[in-house]
Amino acid sequence: MTLVARRWAIVPAAGQGSRFGAALPKQYTPLLGRPLLSWTLSALLAEPRVDGIVVSLARGDTRWQGLPEFSDRRVRRCTGGTRREHSVANGLDALDGDARDTDWVLVHDAARPCLRRVDLDLLFDALAADAVGGLLAVPVADTLKRADGEQRVRETVARDALWRALTPQMFRYGLLRRALRLCMERDRPVTDEASAIESLGLQPRLVRGRADNIKVTDPADAALAEVILRSEGR
Repeated sequence: MTLVARRWAIVPAAGQGSRFGAALPKQYTPLLGRPLLSWTLSALLAEPRVDGIVVSLARGDTRWQGLPEFSDRRVRRCTGGTRREHSVANGLDALDGDARDTDWVLVHDAARPCLRRVDLDLLFDALAADAVGGLLAVPVADTLKRADGEQRVRETVARDALWRALTPQMFRYGLLRRALRLCMERDRPVTDEASAIESLGLQPRLVRGRADNIKVTDPADAALAEVILRSEGR
């Protein structure tokens, strides 16, 4: 009998958000009266095909106790690391014994609160029979410039075939675990999970998502996220 692959989500949320410039860690920044992380988790919990969620939190973090999403039986937590790949790897370890190698794992940025179910539908449908897995992304629309050391334009970069990586990024549990272990053994920084998969010589699939699935990195992004969330009636 063929076992149906389950879908697990990992949300790395152990960072301090130093670039955000606020007293609170970025994932707890209020958006429309709720912490950013609360919006992100509720977007994942709205999808019944997600079987469980692991949130990687900083050691000593107690702010999560004020979020109602942590009372959901599908949500568990683990201690994150100093780098993204460590937090994701710890999340994978937390699923050991529950997740099978063939199960899917979605890694989603804690700072992307505007994820919509339509994007998850696209991701699930596009990757259902894919041998590698893939990620939500959008084609680059802006003209790109490469700067020199004095912040002057050195060249204009052709944007043909360039995409902006988003999350979730979805790969098989066993494959992602192996890819991250390889990168950590070689002390190779991982900017996203797709780059770890690429280190194995594989090519993740790009699934076109919505451009409003933004990542909150500064206060201006937070204001834009509030506009997006309000427009969706959330």
